[in-house]
Amino acid sequence: QVHFVESGGGLVQPGGSLRLSCTASETIFDIWRMGWYRQAPGKQREAVATITRGGSTNYAGSVKGRFTISRDNAKNTVNLQMNNLKPEDTAVYYCNDVPYRDDYWGQGTQVTVSS
Repeated sequence: QVHFVESGGGLVQPGGSLRLSCTASETIFDIWRMGWYRQAPGKQREAVATITRGGSTNYAGSVKGRFTISRDNAKNTVNLQMNNLKPEDTAVYYCNDVPYRDDYWGQGTQVTVSS
């Protein structure tokens, strides 16, 4: 089974940017749709951005216009460029299949937006 490793999180001030990376242990070419998810303290995990194998994207309303998802099938990576970050973006971010598979969850990467 494929394993995902997320990286790139950190502490950033409101209005700042971060670029998250997700690296898969094997090819993601066969995964039609990949997604970035996040879970804030006390809240349910939610999908924030998805991308198909062909590059079609979809975004949650709360991040549309600020986040950009990209995918490199040759490098088995999925990235999330996050701009104009807000305190409400604070969460642990994960990548996974869409719909997600329970056995694909990695450890995630913490994003904290605070002044």
